[in-house]
This record gives sequence, structure tokens and C-alpha cells, in this order.
Amino acid sequence: MIKKIDEALRTIKDRVGFTPDIAVVLGSGLGALADAIENPIVIPYEEIPHWPMSTAPGHAGRLVAGSFCGKSVVAMQGRLHFYEGYQMDQVVFPVRVFGRWGIPYFVASNASGGIGYGLVPGDMVLIHDHINLMGTNPLIGPNLSELGERFPDMSYAYDRDLLDIAEEVSRDKGITTRRGVYVAFTGPSYETPAEIRMARTLGADVVGMSTVPEVIVARQAGMKVFAVSCVANYAAGMTASALSEQEVLDEMGKAAGKLTALVGGVIEKLEM
Repeated sequence: MIKKIDEALRTIKDRVGFTPDIAVVLGSGLGALADAIENPIVIPYEEIPHWPMSTAPGHAGRLVAGSFCGKSVVAMQGRLHFYEGYQMDQVVFPVRVFGRWGIPYFVASNASGGIGYGLVPGDMVLIHDHINLMGTNPLIGPNLSELGERFPDMSYAYDRDLLDIAEEVSRDKGITTRRGVYVAFTGPSYETPAEIRMARTLGADVVGMSTVPEVIVARQAGMKVFAVSCVANYAAGMTASALSEQEVLDEMGKAAGKLTALVGGVIEKLEM
């Protein structure tokens, strides 16, 4: 695995030429943030050795590096999902590359279903914890010490200082946010109403099909993590309406501006 990671990283470094301050993963329909990156260097995933292709709708499948809000960044314009048929080590391969690159910060965004009764489509939830119901963990298997310790602590997987910064930015920019717990299922089918009731009982506020494996690997690599979830729809059983992929993409298109402002504000305040 180390050989594959280093081959991918060597190709990226030959094109980019600098070590970014922040790695960003953009979720379904949220790729517009990459358009705000200045002096962009764009690398399609198919040009990176061993880098899996993104097949989900709303994921462009490009790596974009450049300057954003005064910091150097590399953004995944489209992530990889377990439900696409990839093995978990493939899903988290990009994050392992970022960790190997020595990038100190990892920022993730996603589209989610709102479980909490006070959440409505378009709301921004600052993830402060997660529940892994994907039935697996990306660290299962032989441990490679070069990638991090065998048993990484997950007590504060989502950096408390970054959460405080995000709330400060939210107030300054007039963006309504709340902290919440993200629960991850494998998908690709949406959850049943019974599963949503279970998740609510467990303490979850939003539900999705990503992010958790990436965060686990980012923390193993020693990266500081910030994650924001954009509520795309009410979770199953909360309304009489059926859930649809197009609804998610449409709502995320509306939320892209708020996400860019929020993430940009957080990045701007980071001390490197």
C-alpha cells in the first residue's frame, strides 16, 4: 500500500509543486467551492496512479490545488463512497495520500438527511461527533506504522478549536449553524423510517453515506479535522415525501454559497 500511496503522491507533487496547508473534500453537489480556488492546478483522478474514479452524481472527479482565502489548499471535487463498490482502503486512499504529504488540516463537507426535528433543508451542521453504522472500519487489517498508530484515539475526532472558529465565522457572516452528530450508513439505498428512528434514539442529528471513514484515517495520520454537513432533505419518515437524488443535488446547489463562505472563513482564520 505504501508503494501505491507514494506513487500517487509523487505524481501529484510533480504537478502541484507545493505542500498544501489544508486538504478539502467536497460532497454531493458541493463542488462549487473548488471554483473559488485561485491559480488552480487541476488534475483529473484518472491521471493519478491508483486513485479510484468518482462515479456518484454531483462529483466531478478532479483534484484542484491552489490558493483559497490566503492559504494553500488541495480540494477533492468529488469523493469516493463505499457504496460505489470500492473496498474501504480504496475509499480512504486519497486521505492516506494527504496524510503522507504532511498536510496538517483536513476539511470535509457532505450532504445529509436531517434527523433532528429542528433541522430543515439548507441548514448547516458542524459535526462534533459521529456514529459509524457502516459495518466496517478503514483501519481493519495489517497496520502500517508509516501511516499512523494502530489504535488512534477518537475522543475528539473533530477538532474543538476548529469548531469554535467555525461558530465565530458563522456569527460574523450571519450563517445559522448548530453542532450535531453525524451517523453514517453504507447506502446506496436511503435509510428506512425505522432506521432513522433508531439513529435519532442513538443521538444522531444528520445521516449520510460518507465522511466517517475519511475522518478516521485523517485522525490516524494526525490531521486536525473540521467537517460540515449540509442538510439536503428531511430524513425518511419525517414527511410523506419520497427521497430523491435530484432533491439532494438541487438543495446542495443552493447551499454552495454558504458552504464556501463558512469554510473560507474558517480557513482564513487558521494559523499556520
